[in-house]
Amino acid sequence: MAEVQGKKTNRVIEQAPGIKQGLSDLPKYLNASTVTAGLVAAIFGCSGPALIIMNSAMSANYTTGQTISWLFAVYFFGGLLSLVLALKYKQPITGAWSIPAAVMLGTTLTYFNINQAAGAYLIAGIMVLILGFSGLIGKVMRWIPLPIVMGMIAGAMIRFGTGIISSLQGMPIICGAALLGYLVSTRLSRKIPNILGALVFGVVAAAATGNIDLSGMTYSLVGPQFIAPQFSVDAFLSIAVPVAILVIGAENAQATGVLIAEGYKPPINFMTIISGVGGICTSLFGGHNANIAGPMTAICSSEAAGEDKEGRYAATVVNGILFGGFGLIASIAVGFIAGIPKPLIGIVAGLAMIGVLTQAFENAFSTRKFRFGAFFALIIAMSGLTIAKISSPFWALVGGVIVSLILESKDFESN
Repeated sequence: MAEVQGKKTNRVIEQAPGIKQGLSDLPKYLNASTVTAGLVAAIFGCSGPALIIMNSAMSANYTTGQTISWLFAVYFFGGLLSLVLALKYKQPITGAWSIPAAVMLGTTLTYFNINQAAGAYLIAGIMVLILGFSGLIGKVMRWIPLPIVMGMIAGAMIRFGTGIISSLQGMPIICGAALLGYLVSTRLSRKIPNILGALVFGVVAAAATGNIDLSGMTYSLVGPQFIAPQFSVDAFLSIAVPVAILVIGAENAQATGVLIAEGYKPPINFMTIISGVGGICTSLFGGHNANIAGPMTAICSSEAAGEDKEGRYAATVVNGILFGGFGLIASIAVGFIAGIPKPLIGIVAGLAMIGVLTQAFENAFSTRKFRFGAFFALIIAMSGLTIAKISSPFWALVGGVIVSLILESKDFESN
């Protein structure tokens, strides 16, 4: 994977076209495909995941204001990360927050108050920031063979593919309409984004069958709260360390692999650095982190965002604006998002991932090198294995490399 960063350089922060050029070129890449992909990624990230945070906050007995502050932090700064990365590097590197970390916090937060949690989030952000400036993450990712990374991506993302079928089973009429919209749009014209067709058909069917419920919406804005950090050894071990590992080992690793699969050269060090900065910023408002998003990067970098790879960063810009906006109006937006059927969101996200999944499988197994490692990376990621609160994508890379070192050591000599 030495080619990931292009020519070897001593720079810690990778060179970039720059935000000025990204802004200058943006208008010509804003089209139906990029806008739709950005919208789909935003709907995915602002729907079920938002409810995960709300459930975790409820378990920790947070007040409504503290919960909204948490939502503001991760969505606003996650959206800001998208804008900075997309415009600076002209790549669809999409910011959000770690879903596995939010799930983990559902049980962990019951042992700590919100100030102790904020202190742990702050330390986690600093840890990620230091690792980014060290350049260590970029060196490690360049050493891991591409087929193993692609095996991990295929395994981690396959749930979106199977989600197409489970969503159809859960709501056959609505999700069947979405699938029909996807197939019809793909068949009739390349000018009509097939994901847009799926979304429109699905929403119309949901509305027609009375399955869009906006009764939970409120119309009062609640602002974020500053959370003064407190520090403890227990919170450091239980929250800071797992969150930092999940940011790097799960989310950023997935996003890096997705971008490589789509032919980009992701700035791994800068992605890590800005994830650390994001974690520091969110901690001040009680948010657990803002980092690079695996699934949303996959949607914005896929064929759903258009055939022109150079312009797909516009999808991330659209997503960043919507994502950040969701954070600003979290107290209102949560009720609206909760009213959209979850199976509809699941099938649209799955359809958007088709290109990513097929590309990942092809890159993982199209050559005779690292096949055993790629296979074990695939099945470990698919298994959902969690050890020491570290999720399966990290262990998929570790397991895949170990298997290849034992069974395919010769492949490393020519890698």
